[in-house]
Amino acid sequence: MSNPVYGKQMKTSRKVTAHSASTLLWSLSIGLILFLLWSAFQVALFNGQLLQFEAPIYWAVAITTLLFILWVGIYFKQMKLETQQDWLKVAVILLPLTYVLSLINAASEYLANNMILIQCIYAMIFVMTMYLLQNNKINHIIQSSLIGIAYVIVGFGLLNWLGAFSFAGKLVGWFSAGVINGVYNQAIWNDSNGARLASVFQYPNTYAAFLMAFLFISIFSMIRSKRIFTQLLHGFMLVPIILSLLLTLSRTGLVMLPIVFVILLFLLKPTKQILWFIYCAVSAIGTLLVLNPINTAGFELQKQFTGSLAAKSWAILIGASLVVALLCWAIQRFVAPMLEAKFQSWSARKASSVWIPLGSVVLTVVIAVLLLGTGVRNILPDSISTRLENINFQQHSVLERITFYKDATKLFADYPVIGAGGGAWTALYEKYQNNPYVSAQAHNFFMQYLVEVGLVGFLVFMAFILYVFYQYVRSYVRRNEEDRESHFMYFILSMSILVLSLLDFNMSYVFIGMLVFLGLGGMSAAIEPQPTRRLKMGAAAARGVYSIIAGIAIIVLLIVSVRFLQANHYAIEGNELARSSQDFRQIKAPLDKDLSIRNTHPDSLMLLASLYQQGYTQTKDEQFYTEAVQLLQRGLEAEPYNKGMVKQLIGIYELKGENAQAYTLRKEYASNYIWDMDWYEQLISRSFDLGYQALGQGDTTKKNAYFTSGIDAYQHVVDGVEHLKTLPKGQLQGQPFQVTPTMILNAGKMKYMSNDLSGATAVLKTGIAEDLTDATNREIARWYLASLKREFKLDEALYNKLIAISSSEADEIKRIAELTFN
Repeated sequence: MSNPVYGKQMKTSRKVTAHSASTLLWSLSIGLILFLLWSAFQVALFNGQLLQFEAPIYWAVAITTLLFILWVGIYFKQMKLETQQDWLKVAVILLPLTYVLSLINAASEYLANNMILIQCIYAMIFVMTMYLLQNNKINHIIQSSLIGIAYVIVGFGLLNWLGAFSFAGKLVGWFSAGVINGVYNQAIWNDSNGARLASVFQYPNTYAAFLMAFLFISIFSMIRSKRIFTQLLHGFMLVPIILSLLLTLSRTGLVMLPIVFVILLFLLKPTKQILWFIYCAVSAIGTLLVLNPINTAGFELQKQFTGSLAAKSWAILIGASLVVALLCWAIQRFVAPMLEAKFQSWSARKASSVWIPLGSVVLTVVIAVLLLGTGVRNILPDSISTRLENINFQQHSVLERITFYKDATKLFADYPVIGAGGGAWTALYEKYQNNPYVSAQAHNFFMQYLVEVGLVGFLVFMAFILYVFYQYVRSYVRRNEEDRESHFMYFILSMSILVLSLLDFNMSYVFIGMLVFLGLGGMSAAIEPQPTRRLKMGAAAARGVYSIIAGIAIIVLLIVSVRFLQANHYAIEGNELARSSQDFRQIKAPLDKDLSIRNTHPDSLMLLASLYQQGYTQTKDEQFYTEAVQLLQRGLEAEPYNKGMVKQLIGIYELKGENAQAYTLRKEYASNYIWDMDWYEQLISRSFDLGYQALGQGDTTKKNAYFTSGIDAYQHVVDGVEHLKTLPKGQLQGQPFQVTPTMILNAGKMKYMSNDLSGATAVLKTGIAEDLTDATNREIARWYLASLKREFKLDEALYNKLIAISSSEADEIKRIAELTFN
């Protein structure tokens, strides 16, 4: 009698379990989609190493962790470690672990910790999507949602280009951290080239990488789809995407686009290769027809919005997009089947997919010659034509990137094994730079990764992604057409972005990084599971091990993300109070709370130290001085290359009259900022002041030490100026770096007081200027003439010119010439 009852209970239980799993699965999928949409409008979660960019990234850590908890709940019973595919979810854990290892050498503890959190986001995204995207229905929904998000971003960018800043800001301002004063900040990026479309990214080159990936995804999706509406939708978006790509004025995007295109062609059958060419040509022609009016209208509407001009521009764009969509649909409906039938036998041949890509290389060269070397480019707007004209290997952005990469290799040479921690380039590049450029990004994701985690971490990362790509392509070529297409979008997504990241810092946007790892997860979902021979673990053991690892990670990440969000809130509150309040205790309170969580957070630490410094200035209370010094010294232990902290500590020492300590610090850190002209000017000046003081006290040893240090610093600047003359003609120098009159005067004095008269004369002569009404110029001339007098020489013309300004100058020259120094 009991068997039917137990059987009934078991059946009911299974239904409940299946329903619960299904609910969790849909919750996870929808949550992931909404998370990606939210992330895009948080300046694409740019890891900008500034206070303003922190909170969205910490929110992203918390949200990803919550989604991961759902994933564990859904897939706990399916966890196993039997195939190569299964072991990928273990291998991906090594990526954040290599960043943890690099903490040993971290140039910045703060930046390194942030990068560990970001790598954890990527690892969780990869694991979740690798499982989720094995479900056909979920795979279809996520692919459609990704494309939908991309189209929303394209539309948002064009809204801003056509002057609807306020409307665009209102659309997303209720949830976006990128909206400031009702406008999405830098959706239009203005530089020396003029206005450039950047959309949600605030950086045109990264937007170009994003657009390129989704241009190819749109073409692929249109060819793959059997539904008329879907074909029309993807065809409709081709013109806006290509138009947006051109409006970014991204030379990197235009140069790399044909490379990515050719790589993709190798994985397509000849018929589809031809269709890709046709759709690219049709949409490119449609774009060129509307490019000039939309480009010109954008410039006008960004200065002064006019409803009629905006409406006309949108009508032109929508009209062209509709025509292209209908043409693409007609080609897909009538031409594609004919091509399929005609090339069916050719497609069946071995290596049939190779010839068209090889031919496209020749076509690319022809198009490049036409656009770069002839007047054909004049059909484009001036801003775009000028950018194309400047594409060459002697162009400054190319030369600068080459310099970045060379400097990165110098940095890597000093931290070869485990790197210098997350954010290493930002913290250290001033120490290794070839010339005084300003770039907190290495403009090459792979070089930046290498300096952060060293050879160990880089090999782990490259082995991981290359293995995924290799196994995916291997599985791809073995499958039938339908199975191939199911996950090919993820290959396009990851490959496109990674290829463009060879020349830019696209992966510094966490949203872009998530797309790459989502793509890797999608490719891994399509890999044919092959049992591992040696690495094998029973289902129960696998669940136990992975649950322990996942559980620890979840607890740590939730606690850290929530605490860091609290700390960020306190830091921002403290900064806002510092601008609006004069109450020391009121400003200090939130800063203390931040530092109780992150005890060396640079922003709060430096602001609190400045409060103590102000307190010491006003009251001369030693306690304020001690607190400020201790804070900054503690900060420099964790952030040894933070220039702001060093300068602040030097300033406090000098305020207290601890000039020797200030000087020691300035000299010690000079090698970290080799192209900081102001730093070296101050070092030379302080060397003279302290050396002159030691001279007055009769301490010859100290005098010589200070003067030698100052003269060496002066020679460093002289050598640097000479080095800058060797830069290639097209390369920009960057920040100013030159020998200033103050440097010359102090170096000349130090040589004079060291009884190096010929050296003093040679140095001072370089500072002789026409304008002797300037006090520094006049003093240089005075010491120069005195040095000549000591050498029994005279520059009569200069002497007469100086005396004409003031007759007392003769006595001054005589007085200096009569000075003697031991």
